[in-house]
Amino acid sequence: VQLQASGGGLVQAGGSLRLSCEYSGLPSPFYGIGWFRQGPINGRVGTSCFSSADNSIWYEESVKGRFTISRDAAKSTLYLQMNDLKPEDTALYYCAASRYKGGSEYFCLMGPYHAWSQGTLVTVSS
Repeated sequence: VQLQASGGGLVQAGGSLRLSCEYSGLPSPFYGIGWFRQGPINGRVGTSCFSSADNSIWYEESVKGRFTISRDAAKSTLYLQMNDLKPEDTALYYCAASRYKGGSEYFCLMGPYHAWSQGTLVTVSS
């Protein structure tokens, strides 16, 4: 699996950004794929994930109602639409994927993560 993330930038609080993760070689039919972020203090944590095994989506509590994960299979791209951004959303954002048969929450929290993208930096100013 190869992943390439893009779309980060500098935005004011309350603004929006859309991250993109172009992928190739995604395992079939069962895989997990999602977005993770690493802030200046915290380690890398799951933000939003999708599992093809049960078509489930999971969001970390602090982004519920503000972030939306989606996929365009024709473009082999995973997106993260981020609205109402807050300074605490400032982080390096990564996408990760793996062959996987479980649910989306477990994937986001525990993995496994067989492939990672490079990070894309999101900076939210107050």
